[in-house]
Amino acid sequence: MNQASNCGLPVVDLHEAEIDQELLELFPTAALYEHLALPLKRDGQHILIAVGDPYDLDLIAELSFATGQMLKPVFADPQEISKLLKKYLGVASSVLDALRGDQDEVDLDDAVIFGEDSTLDNISEQRSVAKLVTELLEDAIHQGASDVHLENEEGMFQVRYRVDGMLRAVSFPPSMTQFRSALVSRIKILAKLNIAEKRLPQDGRFKATIMDRPTDIRVSIIPMLHGENVVLRLLDRSRSVVSIEGLEIPSAQHQQFMDLIKQPNGMILITGPTGSGKTTTLYSALSAIHKPTIKIVTIEDPVEYSLPGIHQIQVQEKIGRTFANGLRSILRHDPDVVLVGEIRDQETAQSAMQASLTGHLVLSTLHTNDACGAIPRLIDMGIEPYLVASTLRGVMAQRLVRKVCDDCKVQASAQKIALPEDFPGTAEQIWQATGCRKCQGTGYRGRLAIFELLICDTEIRRLTGQGSDANKIREHALNAGMKTLRQSGWQAVVEGKTTINEILRLTGTADETHCDPK
Repeated sequence: MNQASNCGLPVVDLHEAEIDQELLELFPTAALYEHLALPLKRDGQHILIAVGDPYDLDLIAELSFATGQMLKPVFADPQEISKLLKKYLGVASSVLDALRGDQDEVDLDDAVIFGEDSTLDNISEQRSVAKLVTELLEDAIHQGASDVHLENEEGMFQVRYRVDGMLRAVSFPPSMTQFRSALVSRIKILAKLNIAEKRLPQDGRFKATIMDRPTDIRVSIIPMLHGENVVLRLLDRSRSVVSIEGLEIPSAQHQQFMDLIKQPNGMILITGPTGSGKTTTLYSALSAIHKPTIKIVTIEDPVEYSLPGIHQIQVQEKIGRTFANGLRSILRHDPDVVLVGEIRDQETAQSAMQASLTGHLVLSTLHTNDACGAIPRLIDMGIEPYLVASTLRGVMAQRLVRKVCDDCKVQASAQKIALPEDFPGTAEQIWQATGCRKCQGTGYRGRLAIFELLICDTEIRRLTGQGSDANKIREHALNAGMKTLRQSGWQAVVEGKTTINEILRLTGTADETHCDPK
């Protein structure tokens, strides 16, 4: 900001500025990206234009000549300019000219050769598609996306990011549709997949450094009616493991969970759907109990993050290194604690149970809707009830709910909201989402976990040994003081961290009367 003052330019906060999107059509896209410039609105005979570099002396003259307009520069945050250019012009719009053949020839060493079936016919275009993939991944990382969806529909190509657990459409220049085959081919090459195979699903992965962050990208490609759809799962390997305190488990549950993971043997399960943060919780638990006097070994698919001092194994089913086989090998390495990434079948469940019976603490995950459902699920897999009763120490179910945006949340009006019957608070304790630029208009930014912790006490073990159903187990657990996922969610609402509608979305059908106003 001092630079702008020294140059005599007014400073504009783009979070507050009015932006006339029609003015963008007057300016060459490449020039706006190159100089980080964003036209804002007309000011008399001039167009007010935000610039990120007040010392770029040639900028105004170049853009004025290109558009035939008189320009009045103001200074704005370069990062905000870049973000808004992508929002209004579309991700990767800066490479459109190159894809149309307007870019000079590039060095051969930078080129990517696609093969005979490629829709591209020159090195320059190949280089531009590589740049397109890079820019797409950079934008996804910048927006905090966990997944990128590239979807073919009749006559169009759609890009969506999964941010905070929700899919969000991304602005993408319509003219990019004609290059979708080249885009998919580029991704196939990076993941070492067969670019000629367009009839069968393919899975792969590759590593890349994106915005100085080492990132693992898992690739899934499935042929659809109108072309191949691609999903990219992004794993930022530079992220540090969340501490057990960072999980923000409520105090009573936190102490119970700490007591569980300090047990010398037995099995502890984390349950929930895909993307509910189970791996994060397991890694936090391992970090909390790790010390020089114990040995911890994990077998995972995939190994998402490297944990110092902990020995990690990657599943490779093609060569026979499965969870069950790997677990049997691990036990010969004298571990104290074993993490099994997921219990998928009877063989893995049986091996994990036997390991916990022989003096090891075993941590793993299971796909069930709640904590109590884990017990009948194991029995349904073919594990004897007595074995489950003997080994299972506790089960924690979890979900990730979106945090209401602190910059735009508003207190609810008691007259405009219908409280659920089981909500323990009052209307005065409720916040609602509205939406602003910082949260991309969603009203939410970031996520937090809610938990349901089942402790396998004497009565739970008795019910388990009898093969009781989940309802009987749940009834006793509630009488013993277990807090449900929904109750944990209501606590987060009362604390102003999320909204009623978000808890209803994840724990029950949301009635329209509970929806956040827009």
